[in-house]
Amino acid sequence: MDLTGRTVAVTGAGRGFGRALALHAGRLGARVFVSARSLATAQKVADEVALDSGARADAFACDLADPASIRAFADGMADRTDRVDVLINNGARYLEGPDLWDADDDAITDTIASGATGTLLTVKHFLPLLRASVGADVVNLVSSAAEPRNHRSWAHPAFYAAKAAQAGFADILSHRLRPEGIRVISLYPPDFTDGDPLRPAWDRASRTTDDPLTAQSVLDCALFAIGQPRDCFIRSFHFEQL
Repeated sequence: MDLTGRTVAVTGAGRGFGRALALHAGRLGARVFVSARSLATAQKVADEVALDSGARADAFACDLADPASIRAFADGMADRTDRVDVLINNGARYLEGPDLWDADDDAITDTIASGATGTLLTVKHFLPLLRASVGADVVNLVSSAAEPRNHRSWAHPAFYAAKAAQAGFADILSHRLRPEGIRVISLYPPDFTDGDPLRPAWDRASRTTDDPLTAQSVLDCALFAIGQPRDCFIRSFHFEQL
């Protein structure tokens, strides 16, 4: 796949899967924009992208639970590019604990705000840049927790609520943006093994039918959907669990 000449923005890119997405976008030739709650964290990843592939990478601070921070992120993007070709909504807070009392009110509020409201406001404020693209894609990293009657995760109910809201938003957004040629692609992975693309183990990860889902495979699904011709609107990927 070739992303040369395309702009890719990744939220929650400070570590883990978001960082892996940013690194691979750079390797595929994209101009990369990354955000994290901490500007220093985002800048570290942008520097890694530039060093790894030579891609141009810009960093932004963005707290997805803070509407003003999201607006500042979108405004900063508009100052540096005239369009966004791929927006990857990866950032969201994870909250653990099966009982409502396993988290305080602030943590619950932050979890729902970052995963649900944060995704909605990011798309809202990025929409002018997405509409300026000749073929834009919005990719949402949701979770199998958003699937009906999926009770396998020990995540907090607030996380389930955030992901269900994110899924509902993605579903209606896909329908309403399709006439404009903007594709909305959502992935619903269960817990998957993380990895570091800068380490040799990334390319040697075991990916057999007996292994848990890997970050590599989730990333491949996202890139596959982005790489399809514009008549192909893949709405979602759902994954079987061991």
